[in-house]
Amino acid sequence: MTTMIPPAPPADAAAHFAALLAYETDCWDVHHALTTGTADFVLLDVRSPEDYAAGHVPGAVNLPHGRIVERNLAQWPAGTEFVVYCAGPHCNGADKAALRLARLGRPVRKMIGGVTGWLDEGFTLQAT
Repeated sequence: MTTMIPPAPPADAAAHFAALLAYETDCWDVHHALTTGTADFVLLDVRSPEDYAAGHVPGAVNLPHGRIVERNLAQWPAGTEFVVYCAGPHCNGADKAALRLARLGRPVRKMIGGVTGWLDEGFTLQAT
């Protein structure tokens, strides 16, 4: 019941939600950036090559989270922002990828919902 615990003070809530948005983005925002040509990030599908080939977000690059090492990131300048996604909310592959990227000093956000969220929004996947 929401009345049992009072809401956080507005300043605390603002800090919390601002921080949350610094770590995550959603499928709609990614789709909008990709379709309007305003994407200022590299979208990484961090699932297996087989899952990627079966269907991925158009424009995404496949780099499984276990292969995120400096050598495999060398093609992108150091300040490049990455947005990572995996299968969906039941999968922690995007979290593992984001952690690896952050530990390598790369700016990163997670696309919440992953493939499941993408499809829930009515967007289509591309097979290769």
